[in-house]
Amino acid sequence: MAMPINVTSTSNNMDTLSRNELIEFVNGCLELNYTKVENMCTGAAYCQMIHMLWPNKLPLKKVKFDAKLEHAYIDNWKLLQDSFKKLHIEKDVPIQRLVKGRFQDNFEFLQWFYKFFTINDSGDHDSYDPKAQRGGAGGIAAARSPAKRAPAPAKKAAPSAAAAASNNVKRSGSNTNSNAEVKRLQAELHEMTLTVEGVEKERDFYFGKLRNIEELCQDKEGDETHADFVALVLEILYQTEDGFGGPGDEVEGEEYEEDEQEEY
Repeated sequence: MAMPINVTSTSNNMDTLSRNELIEFVNGCLELNYTKVENMCTGAAYCQMIHMLWPNKLPLKKVKFDAKLEHAYIDNWKLLQDSFKKLHIEKDVPIQRLVKGRFQDNFEFLQWFYKFFTINDSGDHDSYDPKAQRGGAGGIAAARSPAKRAPAPAKKAAPSAAAAASNNVKRSGSNTNSNAEVKRLQAELHEMTLTVEGVEKERDFYFGKLRNIEELCQDKEGDETHADFVALVLEILYQTEDGFGGPGDEVEGEEYEEDEQEEY
């Protein structure tokens, strides 16, 4: 396959997808069962998707698909970084931020990777079996073994006919009320789910817009002509309120570690 087309994150070329759409995209490509964006922090899925397009540029056997600890995640991200260098992909990989599993960092990187992958995907990998390529690994969590059944209790003496009839009437009324309550709760849950999905999609949309504004301002920071205006916009973007920190805030003491370990 030809060398990749580089993609930069700008307002003109970034699609805005919700978290659910992005995870469906990853699961569809790799036959995974990821449930949230934070699962991408292991780096394994990115490695296999690069392997899918350029199999000679990334040794898939070295990828730790069932990694559970940060040091194993870092090994995967280093493999991805090496493949980026071989392919001349111009994208910084903030490893120390991504392995923490925070939503904002992983969501932003996945948005970029989605655009990069779709632009470079020629569709020549129809015979690629993602599950076989990784040896069946890559699940989120092992399924629990079924619990052992308790021994059946000794049968009680059958109730009299009159008592049985009375119990059946009570049970029938109770079941009717329970079924109505279940249906009501299911309807409420469905309505709440739709509301939450709508709010999340709207939030992700406006988050992407704010990131585009931030990048535009950062590009103009050295321009003295617009220095005051850029500074004012950035000040508004980075403002916080009591009890609330911006999505990019770091725990004190981590910044120096990221600067030292960002590139491997």
